[in-house]
Amino acid sequence: MKTFRSLAAVAVMLVSPIAFAADGLIALKSPYSAEETMDRLEAEVKARSLNVFARIDHAAGAQKIGKSMRPTEVLVFGNPKGGTPFMACAQTVGIDLPLKALVWEDESSQVWLGYNDPAFIADRHGASECGVVPNLQKALSGITEAAVAR
Repeated sequence: MKTFRSLAAVAVMLVSPIAFAADGLIALKSPYSAEETMDRLEAEVKARSLNVFARIDHAAGAQKIGKSMRPTEVLVFGNPKGGTPFMACAQTVGIDLPLKALVWEDESSQVWLGYNDPAFIADRHGASECGVVPNLQKALSGITEAAVAR
Protein backbone atom coordinates (compact mmCIF):
# COMPACT_ATOMS: atom_id res chain seq x y z
CA MET A 1 0.00 0.00 0.00
CA LYS A 2 2.85 2.35 0.85
CA THR A 3 4.42 1.80 -2.59
CA PHE A 4 1.09 2.52 -4.30
CA ARG A 5 0.73 5.80 -2.41
CA SER A 6 4.28 6.78 -3.33
CA LEU A 7 3.67 6.01 -7.00
CA ALA A 8 0.38 7.90 -6.92
CA ALA A 9 2.10 10.91 -5.37
CA VAL A 10 4.78 10.86 -8.09
CA ALA A 11 2.12 10.58 -10.80
CA VAL A 12 0.22 13.56 -9.40
CA MET A 13 3.41 15.61 -9.27
CA LEU A 14 4.24 14.79 -12.89
CA VAL A 15 0.89 16.02 -14.23
CA SER A 16 0.23 18.77 -11.68
CA PRO A 17 1.44 22.37 -11.69
CA ILE A 18 2.29 21.83 -8.02
CA ALA A 19 5.70 20.60 -6.96
CA PHE A 20 7.20 20.06 -3.53
CA ALA A 21 10.69 21.55 -3.64
CA ALA A 22 11.56 21.37 0.05
CA ASP A 23 10.01 20.03 3.24
CA GLY A 24 6.72 21.78 3.77
CA LEU A 25 7.02 24.02 0.72
CA ILE A 26 4.13 24.00 -1.71
CA ALA A 27 5.15 25.48 -5.05
CA LEU A 28 2.96 26.26 -8.03
CA LYS A 29 4.18 26.99 -11.56
CA SER A 30 3.22 30.43 -12.77
CA PRO A 31 2.57 31.30 -16.41
CA TYR A 32 3.45 34.92 -15.66
CA SER A 33 6.71 36.80 -15.13
CA ALA A 34 8.00 36.93 -11.57
CA GLU A 35 6.97 40.57 -11.21
CA GLU A 36 3.48 39.97 -12.57
CA THR A 37 3.07 36.88 -10.40
CA MET A 38 4.00 38.87 -7.30
CA ASP A 39 1.72 41.76 -8.32
CA ARG A 40 -1.15 39.32 -8.82
CA LEU A 41 -0.42 37.64 -5.47
CA GLU A 42 -0.35 40.98 -3.66
CA ALA A 43 -3.61 42.07 -5.30
CA GLU A 44 -5.28 38.76 -4.35
CA VAL A 45 -4.11 39.06 -0.73
CA LYS A 46 -5.46 42.61 -0.51
CA ALA A 47 -8.74 41.61 -2.20
CA ARG A 48 -9.27 39.11 0.61
CA SER A 49 -8.79 41.86 3.21
CA LEU A 50 -5.49 40.51 4.49
CA ASN A 51 -2.73 42.83 5.67
CA VAL A 52 0.41 43.15 3.56
CA PHE A 53 3.29 43.80 5.93
CA ALA A 54 6.21 43.73 3.51
CA ARG A 55 7.29 42.96 -0.02
CA ILE A 56 10.96 42.05 -0.05
CA ASP A 57 12.92 42.02 -3.30
CA HIS A 58 15.97 39.81 -2.75
CA ALA A 59 17.29 40.44 -6.27
CA ALA A 60 17.30 44.19 -5.60
CA GLY A 61 19.18 43.52 -2.37
CA ALA A 62 21.76 41.48 -4.25
CA GLN A 63 22.28 44.36 -6.69
CA LYS A 64 23.13 46.64 -3.77
CA ILE A 65 26.20 44.53 -3.07
CA GLY A 66 27.17 44.13 -6.72
CA LYS A 67 25.71 40.65 -7.15
CA SER A 68 23.09 39.40 -9.54
CA MET A 69 20.21 37.09 -8.70
CA ARG A 70 17.27 35.86 -10.69
CA PRO A 71 13.97 37.44 -9.62
CA THR A 72 13.19 36.44 -6.03
CA GLU A 73 10.58 38.23 -3.92
CA VAL A 74 8.80 37.50 -0.64
CA LEU A 75 5.40 38.80 0.36
CA VAL A 76 4.68 38.90 4.11
CA PHE A 77 0.97 39.00 4.88
CA GLY A 78 -1.70 37.87 7.30
CA ASN A 79 -4.60 38.60 9.55
CA PRO A 80 -5.08 38.11 13.29
CA LYS A 81 -8.28 36.14 12.55
CA GLY A 82 -6.12 33.27 11.24
CA GLY A 83 -2.87 33.81 13.08
CA THR A 84 -4.21 34.19 16.60
CA PRO A 85 -6.08 30.86 16.67
CA PHE A 86 -3.04 29.17 15.12
CA MET A 87 -0.79 30.57 17.86
CA ALA A 88 -3.38 29.54 20.48
CA CYS A 89 -2.61 25.93 19.48
CA ALA A 90 1.13 26.52 19.96
CA GLN A 91 2.49 29.96 20.76
CA THR A 92 5.80 29.16 19.04
CA VAL A 93 3.93 29.20 15.70
CA GLY A 94 4.46 32.95 16.01
CA ILE A 95 7.99 32.52 14.66
CA ASP A 96 6.45 31.38 11.35
CA LEU A 97 3.84 34.14 11.23
CA PRO A 98 2.86 36.34 9.54
CA LEU A 99 2.49 34.10 6.51
CA LYS A 100 4.96 34.40 3.67
CA ALA A 101 4.91 33.56 -0.01
CA LEU A 102 7.95 33.42 -2.28
CA VAL A 103 7.99 34.12 -6.01
CA TRP A 104 11.15 33.12 -7.86
CA GLU A 105 12.44 32.39 -11.33
CA ASP A 106 14.47 29.22 -11.62
CA GLU A 107 17.51 28.54 -13.82
CA SER A 108 15.26 27.52 -16.74
CA SER A 109 13.24 30.78 -16.49
CA GLN A 110 10.22 29.03 -14.97
CA VAL A 111 8.46 31.22 -12.41
CA TRP A 112 7.23 29.62 -9.19
CA LEU A 113 4.99 30.74 -6.34
CA GLY A 114 5.63 28.93 -3.07
CA TYR A 115 4.49 28.99 0.52
CA ASN A 116 4.86 26.94 3.68
CA ASP A 117 2.08 24.41 4.17
CA PRO A 118 0.26 25.30 7.43
CA ALA A 119 0.19 21.57 8.28
CA PHE A 120 3.99 21.51 8.08
CA ILE A 121 4.16 24.57 10.34
CA ALA A 122 1.73 22.93 12.79
CA ASP A 123 3.76 19.70 12.84
CA ARG A 124 6.93 21.71 13.40
CA HIS A 125 5.40 23.18 16.55
CA GLY A 126 3.68 20.06 17.86
CA ALA A 127 0.23 21.32 16.93
CA SER A 128 -0.74 18.87 14.22
CA GLU A 129 -4.29 18.65 15.59
CA CYS A 130 -4.85 22.42 15.42
CA GLY A 131 -8.33 23.01 14.04
CA VAL A 132 -7.45 26.20 12.15
CA VAL A 133 -4.92 24.44 9.88
CA PRO A 134 -7.42 23.20 7.24
CA ASN A 135 -8.90 26.70 6.96
CA LEU A 136 -5.44 28.23 6.49
CA GLN A 137 -4.56 25.57 3.91
CA LYS A 138 -7.75 26.31 1.99
CA ALA A 139 -7.17 30.07 2.12
CA LEU A 140 -3.53 29.85 0.98
CA SER A 141 -4.40 27.41 -1.76
CA GLY A 142 -7.15 29.72 -3.00
CA ILE A 143 -4.97 32.81 -2.91
CA THR A 144 -2.02 31.25 -4.68
CA GLU A 145 -4.07 29.36 -7.27
CA ALA A 146 -5.90 32.60 -8.12
CA ALA A 147 -2.59 34.43 -8.48
CA VAL A 148 -1.28 31.97 -11.08
CA ALA A 149 -4.59 31.28 -12.87
CA ARG A 150 -4.91 32.20 -16.55
